[in-house]
Amino acid sequence: MAEQRRTGGDGTGTPEHFLVVFPGYHRSWAAWIAQCLERHGHRVTLQRWDPPREVPLEDSLGDLLLSSGRVLLVLDDWFFELGPRPAGEWNDVLRGFVAAHADRFTAVNLTNRPLLPATAVLEPASLWGLSEDGAEERLLGRLGLERRRTPRAATTRVRYPDTRCEIWGEVPRRNPRFTGRDDLLAELHQRLADAERGAAACTLLGMSGIGKTQLAAEYAHRFSPDYDVVWWVNSDDRNIQRDRFGELAVELGLGIGSEPGERIRAVREVLRRGEPYANWLLIFDGWDDTEGINALLPQGPGHVLITSRNRGWSEHTDVLDIPAFLRAESTGYLMRRAPHITAAQADEVAAEFGDVPLPLVQAASWLGESRMEVPEYLRMVRERRLSTVDEPAAGDGFPQSSMTSWSILLNRLRRAQPQAIDILGLCTSFAPGRIPLGLIRAYPHADLPEELRWMVTDLPAWTRALDTLVNYSVLTRETRGPVGAEMGPHQESVHMHRLVHDIVAKLTSDDSRAVHRRAVHTLLAEADPGNPVDTRNWPRYAELLPHLEPSGALASDQPRVREAVLNCLRYCFRSGEYSGGLKLAQQIREHWSRTLDPLAQPMLDLAGQESYILRASGRFRDAYELDRGVLERLRAAPRRNELAELTTQSAMANGLRHLGRYDDAHTLQQEVLEGTTRLLGPDEATTLIARHNLGVGLRLLGRYAEGYELDLDTLARRDNVLRARHINTLNSGNAVSNGLRLLGRYRDAVARQEPVVRLHVQVLGPQHPQTLEARAQLAMCRRREGGFTQDIGPSMASLLEQLVRLHGREHYRTLAFLTDYGNYLREHGELSRARDLVGEAEAGYRALLGPAHPVATGMLANTGLVMQVSGERAEAMSMFEASVAGLTATLGPDHPWVLGCALNAASARNFNGRITEAVELSRDTLRRSRHALGDDHPLTLSCMIALAADLRAAREQEEAGKLEEDGLLGLTRTLGAQHPQTLSARQRTRPYWDFEPYLG
Repeated sequence: MAEQRRTGGDGTGTPEHFLVVFPGYHRSWAAWIAQCLERHGHRVTLQRWDPPREVPLEDSLGDLLLSSGRVLLVLDDWFFELGPRPAGEWNDVLRGFVAAHADRFTAVNLTNRPLLPATAVLEPASLWGLSEDGAEERLLGRLGLERRRTPRAATTRVRYPDTRCEIWGEVPRRNPRFTGRDDLLAELHQRLADAERGAAACTLLGMSGIGKTQLAAEYAHRFSPDYDVVWWVNSDDRNIQRDRFGELAVELGLGIGSEPGERIRAVREVLRRGEPYANWLLIFDGWDDTEGINALLPQGPGHVLITSRNRGWSEHTDVLDIPAFLRAESTGYLMRRAPHITAAQADEVAAEFGDVPLPLVQAASWLGESRMEVPEYLRMVRERRLSTVDEPAAGDGFPQSSMTSWSILLNRLRRAQPQAIDILGLCTSFAPGRIPLGLIRAYPHADLPEELRWMVTDLPAWTRALDTLVNYSVLTRETRGPVGAEMGPHQESVHMHRLVHDIVAKLTSDDSRAVHRRAVHTLLAEADPGNPVDTRNWPRYAELLPHLEPSGALASDQPRVREAVLNCLRYCFRSGEYSGGLKLAQQIREHWSRTLDPLAQPMLDLAGQESYILRASGRFRDAYELDRGVLERLRAAPRRNELAELTTQSAMANGLRHLGRYDDAHTLQQEVLEGTTRLLGPDEATTLIARHNLGVGLRLLGRYAEGYELDLDTLARRDNVLRARHINTLNSGNAVSNGLRLLGRYRDAVARQEPVVRLHVQVLGPQHPQTLEARAQLAMCRRREGGFTQDIGPSMASLLEQLVRLHGREHYRTLAFLTDYGNYLREHGELSRARDLVGEAEAGYRALLGPAHPVATGMLANTGLVMQVSGERAEAMSMFEASVAGLTATLGPDHPWVLGCALNAASARNFNGRITEAVELSRDTLRRSRHALGDDHPLTLSCMIALAADLRAAREQEEAGKLEEDGLLGLTRTLGAQHPQTLSARQRTRPYWDFEPYLG
């Protein structure tokens, strides 16, 4: 296949034509040479060359001479392995045919390794180790071409191959034995190049062992000059995938925190814009689970490459099916790795393994290392001579013979290199994919079994054993850390293909597996940072998480291991990985319940963490039932555990609040606070949590002033005990601002919340769940203040989009902001969008909480406001009256939510001509609001303005005038003369109250 590149001469010397002949492996060098020659006025044709072994070499070289001009061969030692052919054949042709046409052939050399002796006839110019200018000068000198005197064009399109692109992230080392696949690589490159902007994503699809990862890695290396950023993301495990993708934020210089979700969103936005890099390549290796891809898959001007076994990717990306090797590729690979075998023998081995690359790689490694004759090797495979284990079953379309082949290899290593077997067995006790083997040397004092302690004490033996496994293509080395940095043994990691992992695990004895698992979960416990609250530790927890189950850590009875497992669960909760956290909690419970008493402390800790995650996920009833069951067991136990009871009661109080049982929750929370203060003291973390939760309950009861004073005190205590940057102290800051806003002190609330948000962003990052809650709180404060400083609409729209990406549209925190943004849009005349958002939120709360829940009932007020503004006055009144009746029944007549709904209901009665009833309701609402909230609260002042309007309608002008005057003075004093609420009252626009859904 040839690519034509033509450029006319420029008057400097005589233009020539060159046929640049290269193996596909060196496409980047060929492209750079072509560009260099064209820049000097010459014409170039690129010819990728892989002559069939069955065609005489002299004939294949003769075909090249059919081209006009000179033939430039791009040489290294790989060039002479094409076919492959015996070295003697190449030497004979070089001495004969090539020497006879020496005027037509020329060459460059890309390696410092020796080439065939007869290559001297070509007098190749060595470009190895030269700078770009030096390589260009030597190339032109070898070809006898004059240097063009004009400066190099600024729009150079092809990067010099020895120059790494700007950002290069953990792409596996290039496989020097990569074979064939040239047509597949060319097709993949063409598909990505031809795709529309924002849709250049292709999935390499095929069974395990077919070579998807190798193909993706070769693409990255071969086409790296086309890109400024190449970033590899191991995607076998969702947490590692998110963590690795998020690390690109650091390389891009994005000044954000450690939370993976926040980093991912920042990276996706930068990639979408194409600034500062438009030419980027993201490779997601082993991405089989397509759930949640919209939050991760980047779009923009760059390219995305995915390897997967899941055909579901055809609904999201272009798909390229990866077949087995062509027979010529199989035999060529085998003969290069094992030069002593014949073409016919290579064909027989390839047929035995169905041309599937992974078993062929292992077979070639075995034959090449052992020098065993093919008949003997195939006889062992076909007779399934497994001397130490029973024959396992093959799967995933994998030839049964390959299982036997692996067993033969393991048996040989067991005899010749038993330490390699130790490492291999250890690897199967990690999850497949990236394996942090460096943990073994990073924690030399870990309590390793006696038979494995050599790994810590004998570095030369460790290195030899690992080299053996790499040489046999069982493992591949990986790097971890900054690009170009030297990695010590403690930072070493390897990659183990999923299928190799499964096969080796099946071929490992139960006794060995038990020893290795104990070693690995001991190492995982040693690697536990011990503080999942600290966001700086989250990348380490993301790395440990996938290895808990395969290492047996979940079933371990060691206290240190159990604590590490719980810390990983705590990390899931703190980082917002709720789905993964619930799955992990279920796995832990399944294991621990077999050996632990339900009231053992680890089980109580597990129940507490699971309850947290259930509530954070919106599964309030499930959390409450879990906590209630634990409390019943605690109270029935012969020995009382008072602190555990209090902790569980606190969780139950949380559940009761979410279920709308505010009085019961408050009573229970008071008992918890009294108990923890007595047992632990007033400033212990558990007591401070109880104080904070009591403040939440007071706000839900409408006792805003009491809640605010308690929150202020809790904030001061947390600031003193935990310091300002602790996540719980930040949460208290949110609570204080919320209290100020509910008290009607809007300007104070904004002034308080702005630094709280800045601190959240600095400590947790802008996309952490608690930070998004703080930002939503600030948006509400600014909206209530009147939005004087900025138009908050765009920021609210952006924040809603971020909440949807993090939680989904049906999560209770998203529903709350859907409501707030819908109310904002209604105020600004966007009725259609407001109706959609408010309607969606109302339906969401009804489905989540049930129609009788106070929040679901309060949402009727927002629906009524949209109807009233739209002219549906009778329907609006029905909604308002229903909200008043429902909330009065559950909360009592003096709750602020009831008073706000009553304000709206009185308005609706007035608009529908029921003036007397409107006056009656408005008068009663004002009296209750003064009692509950005070004379200067904005809701009380709105009640005054509303009653004045109703009295005017009833022709009671004198009382109306006095009330209106007092109300306007109060609004001016409290909110300011230019506040929208004050201006509306002056214009005699009827006041309203919109419902803010709050679950605590």
